[in-house]
Amino acid sequence: MLVRKDITSLAAALVAATLLTAGCAGRTDPKSGSGDPTSPVVPHGYVEGASEAAEQQSRLVLGDLGTGDTRVLDLTTGEAHETERREGVTGLTTDGRFGYFHGAAGTHVLDSGAWTVDHGDHVHYYRAKIQEIGELPGGAGTSVRSDAGVTVATATGGRADVYPREDLEKGELGIPRQLPGVHAGAVVPYAEHLITLTRDGDGPAGVAVLDRSGRSVATPESACEDPAGDAVTRRGVVFGCADGALLVREDDGTFTAEKIPYGEAVPKAERATEFRQRPGSATLTARAGKEAVWILDVTERAWTRVATGPVVAANTAGEGSPLVVLEADGALHGYDTTTGKETAVTGRLLKDVPAGATGKASEPVIEVDRSRAYLNDPSGKRVYEVDYNDGLRVARTFDLDIQPSLMVETGR
Repeated sequence: MLVRKDITSLAAALVAATLLTAGCAGRTDPKSGSGDPTSPVVPHGYVEGASEAAEQQSRLVLGDLGTGDTRVLDLTTGEAHETERREGVTGLTTDGRFGYFHGAAGTHVLDSGAWTVDHGDHVHYYRAKIQEIGELPGGAGTSVRSDAGVTVATATGGRADVYPREDLEKGELGIPRQLPGVHAGAVVPYAEHLITLTRDGDGPAGVAVLDRSGRSVATPESACEDPAGDAVTRRGVVFGCADGALLVREDDGTFTAEKIPYGEAVPKAERATEFRQRPGSATLTARAGKEAVWILDVTERAWTRVATGPVVAANTAGEGSPLVVLEADGALHGYDTTTGKETAVTGRLLKDVPAGATGKASEPVIEVDRSRAYLNDPSGKRVYEVDYNDGLRVARTFDLDIQPSLMVETGR
């Protein structure tokens, strides 16, 4: 595999781990017996079998829908690692560490070997070996949502299974616990609880807050017609509804639900039904039909519709960063998220792109982290790394030996 432009190696970041903040080291591992002065001293946040680094260790999990070939592209070293072929895959998602290859027969779990642990006042970055974990039950359309404690797989029929996160981190699926009831959307771990939508008959869905065993602990007043799409932000959990979004928050143990309406009637075809964001960001994007993009500022409780022309993919890092849109002309376009004005455009990057949004899994996507955006070019067998804060400058181009029709970023 070739890496063009900005050839300077990033591998030096691996040795920079020795420069990690001293205040985050020199603490005993609670598993080793913190009261024993003879116990070995290990860094705070230590993860067995992993190496800690001073910088984010991002990787791209890639899948070729045509051949079933998969790869993990290490963005620190520029190397592409071959992983098991997965035939019959219909989609690919991630929770920041694990890649979930969804198919008709089940969901295969791949540990990308890169993740971030956020302790609030400081952050740990880890890298480890890539490994195949196993197969979760549930066919196409199964959603997987995770936090530090659990991973929840929700099938299209509404059944939800909860897996201990520590088992996945050890390379095992573990024994799941099935949640009672039927759920109207993905079950989302949040604030040491599980947030779900339930429906009684043909009426709108309502929020239910469960503990980790599945027991109902709160049902904040809420109503969500035709729920579709969800996202976790630092302000709470967002669910897409027919008339806008529903925000579920926790404050000192109390859960509330608040509607963020569009403010106007929105045709069904132009509703926000799939959110994309920088993980944790309170700024969400969603396609608004074929020729516009929704921006939801959760902090301000406000929607903005940006007219873009035929849109294929969109995302933003939020916090003053531009909205980045792949349009049907094969170029990336940058827009000011406040005014909607176009601020930058690249040359044609993709020669083969759909003529507007179709919702197919094979469409290119834009993944965003704190400094870069990544765009997959399936027919060109490459991935572009773009500096969105520098006029959408293409910083690196990764040439591959597969068509990366599926792509997610881990390690963030």
